[in-house]
Amino acid sequence: MLVSVIVPCRNEAGYIEGFLSCALSQSLPAGHRIEILVAGGASDDGTREILGRASALELIEIIDNPERIVATGLNRAIARSRGEVIVRMDVHTTYANDYVAECLEALESSGADNVGGPWRASGAGGVSDAIALAFPSSFACGGGKAHDPSYEGDVDTVYLGCWRRESLKRFGLFDEQMVRTQDSELNDRIRRLGGRVFQTPRIRSWYSCRRSLSGLWRQYVQYGYWKVFLMRRLGRPTTLRQLAPAVFLLGLTLFAAAAPWLDAAARLFVGTAAAYLAACLGVGGELCLRARRPELLPHMPAVLACYHFAYGWGYLRGAFELLLLRREPAAKLQALTREPA
Repeated sequence: MLVSVIVPCRNEAGYIEGFLSCALSQSLPAGHRIEILVAGGASDDGTREILGRASALELIEIIDNPERIVATGLNRAIARSRGEVIVRMDVHTTYANDYVAECLEALESSGADNVGGPWRASGAGGVSDAIALAFPSSFACGGGKAHDPSYEGDVDTVYLGCWRRESLKRFGLFDEQMVRTQDSELNDRIRRLGGRVFQTPRIRSWYSCRRSLSGLWRQYVQYGYWKVFLMRRLGRPTTLRQLAPAVFLLGLTLFAAAAPWLDAAARLFVGTAAAYLAACLGVGGELCLRARRPELLPHMPAVLACYHFAYGWGYLRGAFELLLLRREPAAKLQALTREPA
């Protein structure tokens, strides 16, 4: 059996060689082989040259992706692929050497239409380790099953994914209007049309977190912003927890704006801010204690707040543009695709 590995990639010179090492060292079941299709033709930081050297050895195929959007790159790679099974990999992730093999096993044993592993995170030291430590916390990211490293069973959405080709023919490819959250949209469509999405911890990978608060801020502003357009696409929120950061930020802003004129608003602002800071310190302390990483505690309040306020700001910005300005996101594609997914 031929397995097609599809990879969206743009300006990943710092990560691409490590990724290729993981992808090319996969241990496959007997009778299986892989092809690797990288949608990295729009890179201009040296990534394409690194890919070109691997391509010259017939290890991978480079796919052009002039739109520079993850969904278009994935769809172009799928269109060029030949495998009976399609596995998505991302460059910012490290993989166990049996990653593809476990995807194939889960696809067969579960009978699901899309399978994947939990969204585990790894840091690169300092604040990046704090970002990774907070990542699976329900306080930081809402407690979705995709963040639970031990959960096995059906889920709303799954990290990356693995599909039979016939499933993608049945349910359709990635929505190219979604610059972010295209995986959530596809998984929602699969479930809505009667399919199943399945997660197992036997599929092991480790996502490389952002290395700075500014990088985390930009990433989660984009996630929040595009959730609004996903909600419009679906006609509903995917989960109620995605509304919490925006509602909290809006409430805090209203209290602050009214504080100079209303004593009650001032008391609410101070009380809410104090309670939130205490919650960040408490949750951060518990996470550091459990992980035996006390040196990360000074970073935790800022990291947790960055997750919440960046996502909430992005969501409110998207809602303002969509509902009040009636503006489509297309004009912002260039700015919002400068960061990797």
